[in-house]
Amino acid sequence: MHATVSVTRCAVALLLVAGAVGCAAQNPGPPPPPALTNTAPSPPPRAARPRKLPSDAVIASKTGVVKRYTINPEGDIDGLLLADDALINFPPHLGAQVAATVAPGDSVQATGYATPGGSLRAQQIANATNGRTVVDQPPPADTPRLPKSLRGAGLVKLDASGRVLRVTTAPRGEPDGVLLADGTVVKLTPPVASQFPELLRPGATVAARGYGTRNRYGAALQATSFGTPGKLTSLYGTAID
Repeated sequence: MHATVSVTRCAVALLLVAGAVGCAAQNPGPPPPPALTNTAPSPPPRAARPRKLPSDAVIASKTGVVKRYTINPEGDIDGLLLADDALINFPPHLGAQVAATVAPGDSVQATGYATPGGSLRAQQIANATNGRTVVDQPPPADTPRLPKSLRGAGLVKLDASGRVLRVTTAPRGEPDGVLLADGTVVKLTPPVASQFPELLRPGATVAARGYGTRNRYGAALQATSFGTPGKLTSLYGTAID
């Protein structure tokens, strides 16, 4: 009799457990809350802002048709020569962007500030032909820079001669070279340039020898000899000519 009661109680217990499990399976309870996600909208990209102007800058603008690029001795584009022979300068780190935005024959409007010598230091160059714009912004802090020991490693020996179209100037206004009528740039240090006042003027015929770059954008050299055709003066001794 006791055995029968025990079996009966076990059977009832098993039925209760099975029922509880079945109810749990049919009523799983509320779903888990969704995972938290950042649904805030991304901030809009910052508009390009021109580099801060010098405190004594005189705001100026220039409109014209691009005749050619100008380059520095390392081969970087750093200027635009317009059809009226006006010169627009900008930092060489913008050269690739300018070349991708502006081409010879395009109409442009450059805004910036006037520099000694009559050129324009551009803060913004707008291409009226295709509607694109380049703004002078400082390069990112992590931009790779060539070590000083390797600067100039790719320069080659160059000769140049021709009529002076424009005299170029250093940041303080001192003459530091010439732009020839064929677009070649001849750079001098300001102390050296001061030794040739009769040659550093538009219309003079000059010749130079030095080290620089000639590429599809133009030619430029840092002179080691300078003077007139057939009469060059060595600037730093004969060893480097």
